[in-house]
Amino acid sequence: MTHVFRFTQNSDDTWRDRTVKGLSTGREKLGSMANTSRMTSYQRREQLIEIGRSLFAAKGFEAVSVEEIASTAKVSKPIVYEHFGGKEGLYAVVVDREMRALTDVLINALSDPQAHPRQIVERTALALLTYVEENAEGFRVLTRDSPKTDPSNSFNSLLGDIAVRVEDILTDAFKRQHLPAKSVPYYAQMLIGMTVYTCQYWADQRKLSKEQLAAHIVNLAWYGLSRMEAKPELRYESEKAAREAEKQAAREAKAIAKQEKQGKKAAKSQEKAVAAGDDATDGTTVTDGSQAVRANRKRQTNQTNQTRRTNRKNRKARTNRKNNQQLTKTDIPSPEMTLGEISGADCVFQGAVCAQNRAPEPHMVLR
Repeated sequence: MTHVFRFTQNSDDTWRDRTVKGLSTGREKLGSMANTSRMTSYQRREQLIEIGRSLFAAKGFEAVSVEEIASTAKVSKPIVYEHFGGKEGLYAVVVDREMRALTDVLINALSDPQAHPRQIVERTALALLTYVEENAEGFRVLTRDSPKTDPSNSFNSLLGDIAVRVEDILTDAFKRQHLPAKSVPYYAQMLIGMTVYTCQYWADQRKLSKEQLAAHIVNLAWYGLSRMEAKPELRYESEKAAREAEKQAAREAKAIAKQEKQGKKAAKSQEKAVAAGDDATDGTTVTDGSQAVRANRKRQTNQTNQTRRTNRKNRKARTNRKNNQQLTKTDIPSPEMTLGEISGADCVFQGAVCAQNRAPEPHMVLR
């Protein structure tokens, strides 16, 4: 690249300053682009790998072309073909490097058999998040779309290898908790999928620190693992739960029908009782026909009848006492009374008494 500088002859210092400034700017541009005259084959290869990783992370494999790679590296297309044989070869190298780096990180986190199981979960989650934080482009390459001719060392194969290590750890934990080991592979895939997709989301939405997110991952994974059932069942959405729900609904419908039938029967009985009560009393009609109204009415009737009986009994008792008092106050003639002292009315009223009195003795004198 040739740089042309214009200068005046006022001063050599001015020319020297402008020359140094122009050369410095050129070095900065060459530092960010390829300089074919100075790069070795190894440096050119590394440069192409870095450029390819950035393009694959930003656009995906299908959207990147060899022309774009060569243009970004400031080289011709044959240079790309010379080093990698094409876009697929460059992509395979990028993926292989990222997988080896991520595999080393995860294997180291999972390779301490003496550590507490929770410590292993924490360490693994934090190691994966650290890799995502320090190798954001590499992680995007691994999780974005891959070519149709997916190489054998793809991200899925990496997750499969990690799943095997996780299975070994879970198998020992399941044996200690007396849980069936046949479900271990599924739980391993659940843990890996949960963690990987969470990291993928966090790579673009970093609202939490990696320590905070790792704590959330461990919270869900650890407490889920520590409280597992030996024979888990669906409580609401299984066929067994559906059958039980149908039976419960049938029982409730039967109970409701029975209550309605009893209610209708009770209503008819109430209507008959109200009609009979209306005929027996003053002929008024109870419109509501409620049991409380009838009971209150019957109670009032009984109280009225009892009051009437009590009043009649009291009147009769007062009459008897009055008659007895009158009999006590009546002047019944004593033996010393003469017959002349008894009036005719008294004799008529007390005839029976007079007849019962003894006959007057001889010394009685009639006047």
